[in-house]
Amino acid sequence: SEAISSGLTLDWENYLPPVPTSLGVHVLDDYPLESLIDTIDWTPFFITWNLAGKYPKILDDEKVGEAARSLFEDAQAMLKQLVEGKQIIARAVYGLWPANTVNNDDIEVYADETRTEAIATLHQIRQQTQKPGASPEMMSLADFIAPKETGVSDYIGAFAVTAGIGVEQLANNYEAQGDDYNSIMVKALADRLAEAFAEHLHMRIRKEFWGYANNETLDNEALIKEQYQGIRPAPGYPACPDHSEKEALFALLDANNNTGISLTESFAMMPAASVSGWYFSHPQSKYFNTGKIQTDQLESLASRKGVTTEQLKRWLGSVVDTD
Repeated sequence: SEAISSGLTLDWENYLPPVPTSLGVHVLDDYPLESLIDTIDWTPFFITWNLAGKYPKILDDEKVGEAARSLFEDAQAMLKQLVEGKQIIARAVYGLWPANTVNNDDIEVYADETRTEAIATLHQIRQQTQKPGASPEMMSLADFIAPKETGVSDYIGAFAVTAGIGVEQLANNYEAQGDDYNSIMVKALADRLAEAFAEHLHMRIRKEFWGYANNETLDNEALIKEQYQGIRPAPGYPACPDHSEKEALFALLDANNNTGISLTESFAMMPAASVSGWYFSHPQSKYFNTGKIQTDQLESLASRKGVTTEQLKRWLGSVVDTD
C-alpha cells in the first residue's frame, strides 16, 4: 500500500492519448528480410562469439579487431544468402486496443471503443524497494495507462515477431555436415533479425499504425539508444518480470496461429529467434527495474492472477524477496 501511494502520478487531466489509426489484430506474413537489415544492432552479435566491444568500433579494436572483421565478413555473406535465397521467413502480429488501468496495477484491455467488454487483464508488478539515490516514485507499467476513473480513453499495444521460421532446419543441416561454425552463425543472425524486426515494427507503430510520432526521423544509433517516444517492454524483463504474462499477450494476438510462435511450459518462445512485448505510447513512459517485491505484493498479485502464491513464487524466482 505504501508503494502504491508512492506511485508515479501523471497529469491525465491535461493529456489526450493518441488514438491508433487502426484498432485490433494485424498480421504481417512473409515480411521482407531486406527491410530489417538497417535496424540490426550488431553489438550483441559479437558478444555471442565472446568478442567484447561496441559495433562499429570493435572492427578496429587493437585486440579483437581482426577476428571481428573476419566474423563480420562471414556474417554479411550468410546474411546475403539468407535474404536472397529466402531461406528463413519473418512473420509478425501486432494489436492495438482501448485500455485503462484498474485497481492501481492492472490494465484492462477492451474489445472496442465502448469499453464495456474486457478481453484481457494485464497484471503488473510495482517497485517496492527504495534504492539510494533513485526516483522516489514506486513505478508500475500500469502507471503509464490512464486510470479508468479519470474517464480518459487510453490505449495499449502488443506484438510478437519472429525471424526463426526455417532456422532450425538450416542449423541442423550445417551440424549434419560437421559445420558447427555456420550452424551457430545462422542462429546468431536469426536472433539479430528478430530483434531488428521488433525495432522496425515499433518504428512503424509509432509513425504509421498508431501514428503518434509520424514526424520521427531517427537513425539506427538513436533507435538503439531508445531515443523515441514510448516503450515496448517484454514479459520477463526488468519492468515486467512475470514471464507468465506472455499467456495473455499470446491469447490477445492469437500469436501461435498468426505467426507460428509457441510458448513452452516455462514460457520460452519457440522458435528462439522471436520477440514479444507491449506497446506504451505515453511520452513519460520509460523502462525501469521493478527490483525485489515483498510477500504482500506477491499475495496480491497471486490473488489478481488467480494462482497460488507458491506457483507465482516459482514463476517469479529471484524477484521475490524471501528475507
